[in-house]
Amino acid sequence: MFESLNDRIQNVFSKLKGRGKLSEKDVEAALKELKLVLLEADVNYRVVKMFVDHVKKRAVGEEVIKSVTPAQQVVKIIYDEMTEILGGSSRSLNFSPHPPSVIMLVGLQGSGKTTAAAKLAVMLRHQGRNPCLVAADIYRPAAVEQLQILGEKIGVPVIHFKHKSAVDICSLSVEWAVRNGHDVVILDTAGRLHIDDEMMQELLEIKRNLNPSETLLVVDAMTGQEAVNVALTFLERIEFDGIILTKMDGDARGGAALSMKTVTGRPIKLVSIGEKLEDMEVFHPDRVASRILGMGDVVTLVEKAQKTMTEERARKLEEKIRKQKFDFDDFLEQMQQLKKMGGLARVIEMIPGMGNISRLGGIDLDDKRMKRIEAIIQSMTVEERRNPSILNASRRRRIAKGSGTTTQEVNQLVKQFAQMQKMLKVLSGRGSLGTFKRLFPF
Repeated sequence: MFESLNDRIQNVFSKLKGRGKLSEKDVEAALKELKLVLLEADVNYRVVKMFVDHVKKRAVGEEVIKSVTPAQQVVKIIYDEMTEILGGSSRSLNFSPHPPSVIMLVGLQGSGKTTAAAKLAVMLRHQGRNPCLVAADIYRPAAVEQLQILGEKIGVPVIHFKHKSAVDICSLSVEWAVRNGHDVVILDTAGRLHIDDEMMQELLEIKRNLNPSETLLVVDAMTGQEAVNVALTFLERIEFDGIILTKMDGDARGGAALSMKTVTGRPIKLVSIGEKLEDMEVFHPDRVASRILGMGDVVTLVEKAQKTMTEERARKLEEKIRKQKFDFDDFLEQMQQLKKMGGLARVIEMIPGMGNISRLGGIDLDDKRMKRIEAIIQSMTVEERRNPSILNASRRRRIAKGSGTTTQEVNQLVKQFAQMQKMLKVLSGRGSLGTFKRLFPF
């Protein structure tokens, strides 16, 4: 989501870092450019003004201008202030001391609320909780069926009572959850294409009857400042505790995420970062700020790696790299691990200093390309995977035919694999890039 914003901010930083000393005029010029970048990213004007004012106040001081590394200190100040406008620190969900906890999702139709409910259930189950879903949208055609299909897919029960009002459905569902041992009840309430009195009245009644431990507004990050306007309108009518931003993996400019907390006073608690039902995570302002500014996000990277790879497996792979025995079987295994972590592009952007690698040398990180690579490797014999040097022209033609690809694609993969092996030798001793090699040896 922040790719364009990251590129342009990096350009601002490169100008700063290119100067040995910084004058107040240099800082002001950089901040003027940064202000334009943020406004074009659809960040709220008031938020941008406050952000730039705060940075300027801290950055033009004598302590920074006359320091040994003034540019780095300015970048650190920008990081601190960006973390602050994003919310400062992550906010955990509130749970009732007397289960079940009720989590009420509200939002406009089309914001991704129903899918967000299923993703939240998956996330809570991974945390050791036993959630159930409530289909309380009785107006949108097929809304109940959609949630039931998602519930079946993730193995979470979906509660719905026909011919009942939404308020009654929610109340009866909590009683059902108590009887059946569920400690979290997630309410998927009705939305509209626009905010109206009927919808708000129904939401207020549900909230008054059930007193949920969390009321979360679901908004679509792709709508930019409109998402902020929606949040403000909801806030006037119904109190909510936090925000779920959906479609954070899209090509939106980032304005909603950067504006939401400052404008509404409510934190972004969760973000949906992909199409898979496992793709929801806690929103960490400091980590997001780090990614936006091109500093990577090693903490999230390690957390994702630990979920998909055991320490013993990582140790063996690192040993193969060190002994230069890494082969196509290992490469295929790592591609499958990367899929579980959200894909290669998402992993690379979390590695300090490597955020732009996908745009260097025309490397294609597309999921379809990854599938074709898998097909090529799976069409190789055991010996060919272990020893790519034996891949002569006839073998490559056979592999292309077996994988439904072209000989050129096979040649390209073999060439890129050889280049990766060379790159790993170069990167292995470089600080944070060494972390990349140890965690993801491909």
